[in-house]
Amino acid sequence: MSVILVASNLSKQYRLGLVGTGTLSHDLNRWFSKVRGKEDPFLKVGEINDRSTKGNSDYVWALKDINFEVKRGEVLGIIGKNGAGKSTLLKILSRVTSPTTGEIKTKGRIASLLEVGTGFHPELTGRENIYLNGAILGMTKSEIKSKEEEIIDFSGCERYIDTPVKRYSSGMRVRLAFAVAAHLEPDILVVDEVLAVGDAEFQKKAIGKMQDISKGEGRTVLFVSHNMDSVRKLCTRGIILEHGIIKAEGEINRVVDEYLNNELKSSSKNLELITDRTGNGKLIATKIEIINLDTNKVISEIVSGMSIKFRIHYKTLDTSIFDMPITIGLTVRGRNGAFVTVFNNEMVGNELCVNENLGFFDCIIHKFPLTYGEFNMRLIINIENQNTDKIENALSFFVHDSDFYNSGVNNANKRQGVYVEHQWS
Repeated sequence: MSVILVASNLSKQYRLGLVGTGTLSHDLNRWFSKVRGKEDPFLKVGEINDRSTKGNSDYVWALKDINFEVKRGEVLGIIGKNGAGKSTLLKILSRVTSPTTGEIKTKGRIASLLEVGTGFHPELTGRENIYLNGAILGMTKSEIKSKEEEIIDFSGCERYIDTPVKRYSSGMRVRLAFAVAAHLEPDILVVDEVLAVGDAEFQKKAIGKMQDISKGEGRTVLFVSHNMDSVRKLCTRGIILEHGIIKAEGEINRVVDEYLNNELKSSSKNLELITDRTGNGKLIATKIEIINLDTNKVISEIVSGMSIKFRIHYKTLDTSIFDMPITIGLTVRGRNGAFVTVFNNEMVGNELCVNENLGFFDCIIHKFPLTYGEFNMRLIINIENQNTDKIENALSFFVHDSDFYNSGVNNANKRQGVYVEHQWS
């Protein structure tokens, strides 16, 4: 396959707290350096784009020295935490903004779906916006007209197609915008996280269309999403961005696994340092880890339906508790502290005890049932009905949604809860 897009030493610098490049003196310095044939003096300053730290410079690099190639017909997934530089990269590739240094080379037309309603004029009707977007892509009126009915049918907005777009809901705008971008035959389709706005039925249809575009029509797709299940299904290759730098690149399953293993590292907190705990201290938890049963590796994030185990490490100096029955409870709470579920060895009839000073207990879950979101876990350890150790926020972890039921539909509205295996007849 021929190369259709090349990014070479791509960087983007921003000045914090100001609109534009900065003060008049900074602009004059830049201009004076340029007319003398010198390098921009402010390219030598700046820090990586870590939104969680204060920093010492007014300049940050949203992207720094990005290099990659994309081949025709390839679907490239770009993943990373919020603020990693994903949307900035797509805006540069779509020529919405220009890079500070470096260049991009592309062959053919690029259609972008970066934000809800991008490229739509709110006062124009849906039908008029179809022609406007087609014209921007360089298509003739007859070319657009030949695709018009197909676009309207795919969007599911036929009843409102002659209504101004400003009266559309965000979901309707995404439906129409995606239909336009996908059907007006761009050589490169750039899609940011906007599909999360659509409902489950539309997401499934959109993913299918992007697969058809890449596999059937041989066109290229650049896809950004926090839904790792969609990324795995759609993409062939992936890039992880971290603080504006490419951290990893390669085959999509390997890249996603690395991302899930390394982001939001919250699964191995040293519980020995926690003082806000209760219990008689005869046995205390020292660490909780999340382990992927398929790879036997410690992970920091979970995908719904994954087989995992919570490993609770303990220590005790009291040999009198050896062989005594132990009850362990893991209470899971979601946003706002709402109760979600509990894992308890006594409830499922599993007897536990210790006979060593150091060791661990495993809570095994073969098809993890929680849906999308961040969760907190309270740990309680009882020995002979006496509280031995209790920690309110023993573990925080994030769950990525997936096609839990293998039905082609996932939790589109990102509601927190529990999946329950069930059937209908």
